[in-house]
Amino acid sequence: MKLLGIGSRIEHPELGKGVVTNLTSQQYWVTFIDGGLETIDIDTQFDVIEAVTDEVDTVSFSDVELSLISILRKWSDINNATALASKWKGGSLILKPGEASLSDKEIPIDTFFHKIVMVRDRIRVMEQKINASKNLDDQEKVDLQQYITRIYGSLTSFNVLFQNKSDHFVGERTK
Repeated sequence: MKLLGIGSRIEHPELGKGVVTNLTSQQYWVTFIDGGLETIDIDTQFDVIEAVTDEVDTVSFSDVELSLISILRKWSDINNATALASKWKGGSLILKPGEASLSDKEIPIDTFFHKIVMVRDRIRVMEQKINASKNLDDQEKVDLQQYITRIYGSLTSFNVLFQNKSDHFVGERTK
């Protein structure tokens, strides 16, 4: 039995399609589209979609790690890497009603920020599901994508909370 090289694509009967990202004498490390990183024994039954047989490792661990981070950000509805801007840490959001007889509501900014990030991440997941849908035609996908872009645009006021500009909401851009 010839070993598969890093970059080989396989289809496992239970875990689906994946890419070999590392190997040992006993196991393949495979990043599956739906299941993330799993180790499987070399003698496990699976179909080889595309075998890479180079003797030399042509993909660095750093490249694999960056690819995996990108995949997880794209497909996950949870993103713990989003940072609150340091000026807001430990702060609170105070909602003051217009009626003097009602009391204020104070919420820790960290809690509020977490909820905003969850909304953003869930919109991203919805966007991916729309784009991957086989039940929608291209025009319907474009129409729904325009709604999502407008939703992002409506949420740009919250960009002040994000530490990194790459995490910002972005609506329609003018050319």
